[in-house]
Amino acid sequence: MDCLFCKIIAGEIPSGKVYEDEYVYAFRDIAPQTPTHILVVPKTHIASADEVDGANSIFVAKIFEAIPKIAAEAGLVGGYRVITNCGPDACQSVKHLHFHVMGGRQLPENMG
Repeated sequence: MDCLFCKIIAGEIPSGKVYEDEYVYAFRDIAPQTPTHILVVPKTHIASADEVDGANSIFVAKIFEAIPKIAAEAGLVGGYRVITNCGPDACQSVKHLHFHVMGGRQLPENMG
């Protein structure tokens, strides 16, 4: 498989890892849009939110169990935003389900 995030998870491409467990891998975004910008991905390949089903939803549950720990470790005490993009109209650039955890400053209310 030629998936960037699968290669990062496998250690074939270096990353700024901030968290890892059996289900979840999290690393710093290489082009951060906020002072803290972490990508949280399932350790199995799921292309997007459109592919989440009963067989793989445990990975999404584990991601959302990990996000508060990741945010606290990153010092996001005033709050943070969790975003996933799904498909070309949402500008999903890597076809591996991922959640952006963004914070470190007051974020705009309007998402555009």
